[in-house]
Amino acid sequence: MNPALAAGLQIALVIGVLAIAYVPLGDYMARVYTSDKDLRVETLLYRVCRIDSRAEQTWYGYAGSLLGFSAAGVVFLYFLQRIQGVLPLHGDLAGVSPAVAFNTAVSFVTNTNWQSYVPETTMSNFTQPVGLAVQNFASASVGMAVAVALTRAFVRVRTSGEIGNFWVDLTRGSLRILLPMSFVIALVLLSQGVVQSFHSGFSSTGLDGSAVRNALAPAASQEAIKELGTNGGGIFNTNAAHPFENPTPISNIVEIIALLIIPVSFTRTFGTMVGNARQGLTLVSVMALLWGTLLAVTLWSESNTRGIAATAAGAMMEGKEVRFGIPGSALFAVSTTGTSTGAVNSFHDSFSAGGGGALILNMLLGEIAPGGVGTGLYGILVLALIAVFVGGLLVGRTPEYLGKKLGKREITLAALSVLVMPALVLIGTGITVILGSTTGFQGNSGDPGTPGSIHGFSEVLYAFASASNNNGSAFAGLTVTSDWFQSALGIAMLFGRFLPILFVLALAGSLVSQRQHPSGAGTLPTTGGMFAGLLTGTVVLVAALTFFPALALGPIAEALQ
Repeated sequence: MNPALAAGLQIALVIGVLAIAYVPLGDYMARVYTSDKDLRVETLLYRVCRIDSRAEQTWYGYAGSLLGFSAAGVVFLYFLQRIQGVLPLHGDLAGVSPAVAFNTAVSFVTNTNWQSYVPETTMSNFTQPVGLAVQNFASASVGMAVAVALTRAFVRVRTSGEIGNFWVDLTRGSLRILLPMSFVIALVLLSQGVVQSFHSGFSSTGLDGSAVRNALAPAASQEAIKELGTNGGGIFNTNAAHPFENPTPISNIVEIIALLIIPVSFTRTFGTMVGNARQGLTLVSVMALLWGTLLAVTLWSESNTRGIAATAAGAMMEGKEVRFGIPGSALFAVSTTGTSTGAVNSFHDSFSAGGGGALILNMLLGEIAPGGVGTGLYGILVLALIAVFVGGLLVGRTPEYLGKKLGKREITLAALSVLVMPALVLIGTGITVILGSTTGFQGNSGDPGTPGSIHGFSEVLYAFASASNNNGSAFAGLTVTSDWFQSALGIAMLFGRFLPILFVLALAGSLVSQRQHPSGAGTLPTTGGMFAGLLTGTVVLVAALTFFPALALGPIAEALQ
């Protein structure tokens, strides 16, 4: 099939499914978070955990519950890894080393799923589902809960500042949304040949006659929530490029749809909850424009051969699976870097300078195209507030969003939320590249100004962009097993996750305490093409001003070689 036709059909299929699911799924999720009734299993959980599901929390209480729950998750997952050698289904694997256990615990609790280890030889078939898969559900539900709390703040007026109940939002997101959808997706993946086994592996004879040990794992169940919850941690080292995780072009499309469907539909949830569907359509149009633009750049870059080997082969297929080709690889790569998923079905380090640069930029935009589950929505809402404020200053109109005034406190909190990621990326990258000891860990290094040194810089920039945005994918030419990378990236993941959450919840607390102001002639419209253009410009301008020097030293310089 013609590559252009293949790309067009795959993109059309993904967009078609998302369009069909947009209204029913978005409205269903809105009902989940606004219903005043609990399921029987939820009532039982609340009773056992001594939770009053009717009691609401201020942003202080909401944030405290969230941080306490996440801290408990880090501690539990850390010790589970350390003692896995004496637990069932250990498969002769010993406990994980302290540095790797810490990095992994932080990674999965923060929805980053950065993996500095080989899963087949490090994590047992007990640790994978009981530890890692559980955090795939929990971390995704946390992100959705924060987005819902901020949404409530726009439509509620609570002088005492209540924004909801974290434990109820967490439970409903897990049991009513993620669990049933993951079950359906896992069944579809099983039908395509994704493995689901608790055996440690089996032996076979390779083509050269040597004995080969093939790892097995409960992959289908974990693959489903890995994509649906925009987590990304692979149960095998090659992630979604492994035939046991992603065996066919059909499973590839299913996984792409899974990682996009909740972030896209969550904009409809927002529109439904605030009583104005056009608000959600405006946000999703900005997400679609950014996603489509970066997909076009990546497809063009990967479809034009660069270098002797690619020219001889007639395609940029090095590092890509032949069963997916360039269209399936580019579509997956742009979707995963735009949703904080981190799953990969190709080797991002092997992408062209233009394609790899587009993937880095996708993360540096703040991962709001369409972003992770929950994180994409509250990320683009924060940028929307900044756009409203800037637009109001430009035309002399009152800075309001959905009837809530944007004053000094609100804009300060929004700005702080936006600045966290750039600070972590630039400071982390700057310190790393000046440390002489880190050069040897780069898969590409050399004298300053050489192509190797430029790509080595891109590898480091990608790593900190991935960690700070809680993405988890990597330019895998960079070896990150040293104590410096384990610690620095772990800190970037923690701060990159929880500082924006705290600022967003504080913002929600400030907004919910305000009374609703009716929109008037002096209010800047926040729907339609004009505001969508303003918001898009704000997103691009923030990234351009912040990261252009770093991109010029890495992928831009590499593309000009």
